[in-house]
Amino acid sequence: MEKIRHIRQEPPPVAQYRTHRLRRLPRFTLAAAIAIGIAGGVAFWQHQEAGDARTRAEHAQAGAAEVSRVLTASDATYTSGRTKDGARATVVVSRERDQAVMLASGLPALPKGKVYQLWFDDDGAMRDAGLLDGDTGAHTVLMHGPARAASGIGITVEPSGGSPAPTARPVMVMELPV
Repeated sequence: MEKIRHIRQEPPPVAQYRTHRLRRLPRFTLAAAIAIGIAGGVAFWQHQEAGDARTRAEHAQAGAAEVSRVLTASDATYTSGRTKDGARATVVVSRERDQAVMLASGLPALPKGKVYQLWFDDDGAMRDAGLLDGDTGAHTVLMHGPARAASGIGITVEPSGGSPAPTARPVMVMELPV
């Protein structure tokens, strides 16, 4: 009995297990919180992406409807042309709707950082009418801005994002039908 008072006893194995388990609990809680945060972030990102895709689809559908209205307008007239490289372009104009649609195909691929820019020619003054990406596929674009006063159109190669005025010789110029 005398020895019991002076010899330190080891805690029972169950208490050691609980102590060790409790020390690991904050790490587990932190890992779980991080995992939940990541999962929540991914879910939020997916929700945003779905919303963005829905918005892009709605814009594309509205744009396609506008293009269709110009192409089927009762006063729609068109003109076509070719570049030296064999690219083709057709512009359909509805003076009544005050809109124009550009249909282009076979445009040469552009270097990175370049785009095709469309222009309305208002009796010698060029006005921005939109951009075409540099891929070589077919393009159908509702041109930006009023078409009623334009006497022609032009296509130039410009820096990405376009330019306020043409910076290069036109790849193509066409007079618009009256």
